[in-house]
Amino acid sequence: MAENNQNELVAKIVSLCKRRGIIFQNSEIYGGVQGFYDYGPIGSLMKLNWKNIWWTDNVIKRRDVVGIDGSIITHPTVWQASGHVKNFADIMVECKSCHKRFRPDLLEDSSKCPECGGQFTEGKKYNILFETEIGVIEGEKQHAYLRGEACQTIYLDFKNIVDSCRVKIPFGIAQIGKAFRNEITPKNFLYRTREFEQWDIQYFVHPSEMDKWYEYWKATRMAWYQKLFNHPENLKFREHDKDELAFYAKKAFDIEYNAPWGWSEMEGIHWRSDYDLTQHSKFSGQDLSYTDPVTKEKYLPHITETSGGVDRSFFFMLLDAYQEEKTESGDIRTVLKIKPQVAAYKIAILPLAANKPELIDKAEAIFQNLNAKYSIDWDDSSNIGKKYRRQDEIGTPWCLVVDYQTLEDDTVSIRDRDTMKQIRIKSDEVDSWLEKQLNK
Repeated sequence: MAENNQNELVAKIVSLCKRRGIIFQNSEIYGGVQGFYDYGPIGSLMKLNWKNIWWTDNVIKRRDVVGIDGSIITHPTVWQASGHVKNFADIMVECKSCHKRFRPDLLEDSSKCPECGGQFTEGKKYNILFETEIGVIEGEKQHAYLRGEACQTIYLDFKNIVDSCRVKIPFGIAQIGKAFRNEITPKNFLYRTREFEQWDIQYFVHPSEMDKWYEYWKATRMAWYQKLFNHPENLKFREHDKDELAFYAKKAFDIEYNAPWGWSEMEGIHWRSDYDLTQHSKFSGQDLSYTDPVTKEKYLPHITETSGGVDRSFFFMLLDAYQEEKTESGDIRTVLKIKPQVAAYKIAILPLAANKPELIDKAEAIFQNLNAKYSIDWDDSSNIGKKYRRQDEIGTPWCLVVDYQTLEDDTVSIRDRDTMKQIRIKSDEVDSWLEKQLNK
């Protein structure tokens, strides 16, 4: 794909997100802060649904996975034990002319500054953990970090969970949480940001069963994304080369999405062996081994990790769903063909005219009946065509119109987002019809 087409597609998504209240640049009125974004009224609902689908499928529906919600700030020794203080770094070069800094691996021309054409300094390593302090009295504050990855709190809580929750190996601990990385070059909208969310499963197994469970989670996570994306052909595995692997890893695969700028990581399935529990046992002085309640065998479990970017995958889901279609009238219709379970609103209630009390009253009655069960939008502004276009752009799967025929026979018109076809059903049948559609 040509670079201008790449930039055009991303620009269209960014524009749509701002125009329709999905995602905003953080602190935009002050010029913005690079690498930070806010989810708007529509986007916050969509992202909540996106996370709820993951949590439901990976925690609620499973007997072998439990969830936690860990703290963003932990004891600073955690990051020494994990290796982040020593190794969590990027190479950075600085332009000798404009003094802007870049990651050389992200530069198309590694010898010239993309801003001014100047020459670069030699690359230097910079740790990308965000630093902070605990305490209020100067001179007595404790140095700390915002977590660079969400999974460390899972390892810290492993022993507490084993002791309190009657879990037996094999089992997993899941978490959705914020992480922070002081990225040198945030880019591509939500793809590389400084504040983001991750969803992680750390699955603890007997060392002898590591191969089996690794392959299980690898296949399970790919299948999960394939059912939620319209174009599964844009998803693939990439195996890490031997020189990419951590010393404790036997193998690692990324689930990649075919983004406008090329294949890009969305989630990693990692073979972590017993490294994390070993490190935290060593640095904390606590025994984090597991004793089998039947065989009495005592060992440090090995870990299969699935770790994905919530914001990255959300962005790729938007790219996957975005379409521009030519209508019969020759206009271009922009539509987000997202799964109904992800959509901010499951259906929009649209009275045909705002100045007809009998239409408004009927539409209001339908809204109140459905709103206790579903997330519903209401729109009595502008003409019906503009109402449809707005709902198409935010991905609402169905629009319900209360019109003059409704007053005669108590039927309403329901228009499908993807096909634009309409059906008429009785107003008291909408609830059961909608429930059936959402459970297909």
